[in-house]
Amino acid sequence: MKSSIDFLRCLLVDTGRSCDVSTARDLQEIASRLEHEGDSFLTITLPNFAKEFERALDEGKVATNSFSGFKRDRRGGHLPAFLQGFVSLVFDAETGTLKDTPSIAAIQAVRQVCLLYSKILLPCNIRRKNAAFRQYIRTEQEVRQADNELNGDNRRARYLAMCLVLWDSYLRVCERKLALEGVPFKHGPGATADDLFGNAKFGQQRWTERLDKEFPHWEAGTLVPNEHFLDRLNSVTVLPPGAETPVRVVAVPKTLKTPRIIALEPTCMQYVQQGLAGLLARRARVNDNANAFVRSDSQLPNQLLAKKGSSDGSLATLDLSEASDRVSNQHVRLLLSRYPNLFRAVDACRSRKADVPDHGVIRLAKFASMGSALTFPLEAMVFTTVAFLGIERAVGRQLTHRDVKRLMGRVRVYGDDIIVPVGYVNYVIEELEAFGFRVNTHKSFWTGKFRESCGAEFFDGEDVSVVRQRRIFPKSRKDAKSLISTIEFRNLLYWRGLWASAAYVDNLLKDLRVPMPIVKSTSAIVGRESVFDYQPKRIHRRYQHPLVKGLVVDAKPPKQPLEDYGALMKWFISRGEEPTEVDLLSCSGRPRTVRLKTRWKTPY
Repeated sequence: MKSSIDFLRCLLVDTGRSCDVSTARDLQEIASRLEHEGDSFLTITLPNFAKEFERALDEGKVATNSFSGFKRDRRGGHLPAFLQGFVSLVFDAETGTLKDTPSIAAIQAVRQVCLLYSKILLPCNIRRKNAAFRQYIRTEQEVRQADNELNGDNRRARYLAMCLVLWDSYLRVCERKLALEGVPFKHGPGATADDLFGNAKFGQQRWTERLDKEFPHWEAGTLVPNEHFLDRLNSVTVLPPGAETPVRVVAVPKTLKTPRIIALEPTCMQYVQQGLAGLLARRARVNDNANAFVRSDSQLPNQLLAKKGSSDGSLATLDLSEASDRVSNQHVRLLLSRYPNLFRAVDACRSRKADVPDHGVIRLAKFASMGSALTFPLEAMVFTTVAFLGIERAVGRQLTHRDVKRLMGRVRVYGDDIIVPVGYVNYVIEELEAFGFRVNTHKSFWTGKFRESCGAEFFDGEDVSVVRQRRIFPKSRKDAKSLISTIEFRNLLYWRGLWASAAYVDNLLKDLRVPMPIVKSTSAIVGRESVFDYQPKRIHRRYQHPLVKGLVVDAKPPKQPLEDYGALMKWFISRGEEPTEVDLLSCSGRPRTVRLKTRWKTPY
């Protein structure tokens, strides 16, 4: 990232101007540290500085051991010398305590400078990947240990009772719908453990005995469109439990400090999981409790509650570490124990083994890793249940349906982002830890005015979210993905008021001879967004609307012709979906390549 210093110079000019602060020494410190420490200073050390800063905001003071690795001010005091101009507008230099009216612009400036490269999509080195796989194995062992402790202190009975209060009406309807109407299966867009992708998934010839007990492979809608194609099933292989394909554990980019560990499911398992996940999502929209606490089609409710919590201090935001990998299969079994049809269906499509690099095939105690379509909805219900157990302990009595209704709008879970009232937070954390989960204290806030949830950050009701660079700047127009990401990054900088930084990106793209007309965000053209109006260069001959010349994304799914009963199968599964997939039977799957083409299009 050779251009990082030049860009950071512009970013420091923008942030310094907004706070009337000199940033010359900060740039010198960054340049020196970058020369000696390399890119890890930008991607790991600076984000750690931001975490310490956020922790100080939450606690209301700078601790004596905060900002390790950075020198303190030579004149004494508690503040670090790095970014001192900004930090001193937030904390008192002599005491290190939070000022009565800290500068919101300075808070955002510190976070913007430090978190700029925190999530850039670069691969981790092999040492960090191997460490992540070892942690996956350790987490699995800890899940087994937590399972053994689940029976202590009548924890199991309390959990079952809370599941009944929260989810009985929701899961009972799902149970009935599954028994009477079945579930429409569908294939997911992602990769699978058996390397089938796109249209090839509709020709799958593998099923499992466990799936066969709940969803017989010879039934219409499972592997064949209708009963006229039963002869096609002669080539289907039904695998016994011992021969099932394990999930394939892989590492994908997250941060340079650690990769994200996910698991690729076998095609047949993913096929059923997607159908059951769709059933849970549809019913969540019309059930009061599910809609209020775990509905997952929008992050906005969590973000609004985080803003409220930062403003009045009434709500806490909690984040869990390795959340998906710590949800035990026993947690889910107890959750669904009163709904036999739903339980058997979920259990049948759960993979029991995982193939971990350098560790071989292991048997899983967790329900599922990220990669299963059922992980997200079920983990949210488990976390919500445990959170309510903490609230129940805090009030000192068993919660009723009326108590649950009163907590609507004050408790919400989206994945591993949990929001609860501040008054109950210590009890909630204790319960989460007792059930084997780990609260990430660096990303959980409840004592100060800083809150974070679902990618939105607030201080005292003000948005202090930052713009992050996701890909390195492109070196040529051929690097389409980096080019698209850079233009989006430029527009985010522009709307944040970081004018010098946006101008730097404009000049970089100009040097690459990238056409950058002014367009609206709704335009098909990938171009500059601006407060100024677009400038049409041509008028359409037939429709008389304005046109500009710019880059248009050309990302086509791979060509993969589908014929015969597989084509009919896809038609049955896909009908009713909006929008209808273009070239339904000839192309499918996620685009493997992205290109940019110069075209005349409307700027809006």
